[in-house]
Amino acid sequence: MLSPKLSVILCTRNRGCYLLNTLKTYENISTTLSWELIIVDNASTDETRQILNKFASNTDICVHVISEPKVGLSRARNAGWQYAKSEVIIFSDDDCYPQSDFIDAIWSNFTENWVDYIGGRILLYDPKDFPITIQLREDRYDLPPGSFIESGLIQGANMAFRRKVLLRVGGFDEFLGAGTNLPGSDDTDIINRASAVGFWGAYDPRPVVFHHHRRQTQEQVATLMRSYDIGRGAYYMKATLDKTRRSQVSRQWYWRTVIPALRSRRGAQKLFYEMMGAIRYLICQVRN
Repeated sequence: MLSPKLSVILCTRNRGCYLLNTLKTYENISTTLSWELIIVDNASTDETRQILNKFASNTDICVHVISEPKVGLSRARNAGWQYAKSEVIIFSDDDCYPQSDFIDAIWSNFTENWVDYIGGRILLYDPKDFPITIQLREDRYDLPPGSFIESGLIQGANMAFRRKVLLRVGGFDEFLGAGTNLPGSDDTDIINRASAVGFWGAYDPRPVVFHHHRRQTQEQVATLMRSYDIGRGAYYMKATLDKTRRSQVSRQWYWRTVIPALRSRRGAQKLFYEMMGAIRYLICQVRN
């Protein structure tokens, strides 16, 4: 068997009732490139593992099912890319459905030697879901080294890296992300660290996934937005503690959060939760 050119990392936890919807879309991918699907079971306690094993034994895709026993999306992603055999590592989520040309659209970026990491488009799958956690931008956007990459431009549901990038930055920060008390911003953190150490990136609208997040009430949306605010605050604090990025990030934090907090109730709420995240991050660092 050919060594894979690309590896897709899909992490999941206790989503057994929905998993087959996602996995079947990977069987619809059309490409002549060799690729592998690495599914990381992140300490599931439902029927997830049985579903994954059955899928792996019955599909024509090159599938590897591995485990990460410590809860946390960043831990699971790190376990996945470290297991992968290719030089291009793709990340998506277990509630996202890739378009059939997904692999080819990702690969087309990495035929350019200067591209080290990318993000792609994220569209809403179910029109009844709230239009959140998506990326609709239709124009390409190049990201030179040293760029400040705003939260949401490149999202963990659709992003890819050369392996050398992940090795250089040490992978995902396991204090951040879903499954921790600092949810969110693990994707923003890793791409900004990659940019800070000299890697080139891009946002490309051609790789597309459809996000089936199933949030249809105001309460669900408010809960998710709070968690993202907390995670973003943790990221801002982490970056501010880095003397090489302190000036750039603190300016962005001021203009993107502090000033809006003076103008609207939502802005004030956002600042409150970001400060909560910043304090939690400092506590994590002191304890560890």
